Amino acid sequence: MTAGRTTAGRTTTGNIRVLVADDQEIVRTGLTMILNAQEGIEVVGQAADGRTAVELAQRLRPDVALLDIRMPDVDGIEATRLLAGPAVADPLAVVVITTFDLDEYVYAALRAGARGFLLKDAGPALLAQAIEAAASGDALIAPSVTTRLLRAFADAGPRDLPAQPLDPLTAREEEVLLAVAGGRTNTEIARELFVTLSTVKSHVANLMTKLGARNRVEVALWAYDTGRLRPARPTREH
Repeated sequence: MTAGRTTAGRTTTGNIRVLVADDQEIVRTGLTMILNAQEGIEVVGQAADGRTAVELAQRLRPDVALLDIRMPDVDGIEATRLLAGPAVADPLAVVVITTFDLDEYVYAALRAGARGFLLKDAGPALLAQAIEAAASGDALIAPSVTTRLLRAFADAGPRDLPAQPLDPLTAREEEVLLAVAGGRTNTEIARELFVTLSTVKSHVANLMTKLGARNRVEVALWAYDTGRLRPARPTREH
């Protein structure tokens, strides 16, 4: 474990302070190097297990905690719940990163309060974007994660469509719904729809309220269940 150079709160330079937790030293080192190389981001602590990650995060209060799912002692899902779950009075922003070999782990982590979800093969740009989004109150879930979750639900067979919201979605909310389900961030949606970031955040908040969704994957699943979106099927290589 390596403690950061700063105390709780933003650094004097205004950098986004990140805690990295992964049980593999080579992964922790790689993630730390990538993040420290990004302008405006600084890794202030590292942990090799979930319990240490929770304790360090509660002490350092980083802007974002980047957690692996599979860690000893306390896994990333439970660590996320302890740092960002519904029962936490002052939740931290958590981004979960994993090799994504178990779909149920992904869903559980998001329900536990994770604000973002990435695969370990994500490039530096997407990793930095997820950290910046989480720190600003936004969220980023890798499009491939959303696609795989939707495909898993499709492969499970047909289900009854959920009830439509009592308060119907507006035309703009429908557009935002599809964009969110496609894995786009609020910033990307604002750019595509030519609206302000605050307007997008308002639409997303309204969507989650109307749909009873706790995160963006649940929004995407609702879009699939109601026939608004179909998960792309994998292309076979010959």
